[in-house]
Amino acid sequence: MSSHLNPEDQRRVAQYLNTPQHRTERRAFRPWLLMLALLGVVAGLGLLSRLLAALVI
Repeated sequence: MSSHLNPEDQRRVAQYLNTPQHRTERRAFRPWLLMLALLGVVAGLGLLSRLLAALVI
């Protein structure tokens, strides 16, 4: 794949991408953990709403 940038701009892009904040290794994204957390929040808010409804009525 050829670059559309001139060599000077390509050098600046490479320099920018090699800074420490762009070289951080990240853990793999786990969608099931996100779904579990979302389910927990929704269930918790549902239980809280039922508790508040029971206290009011």
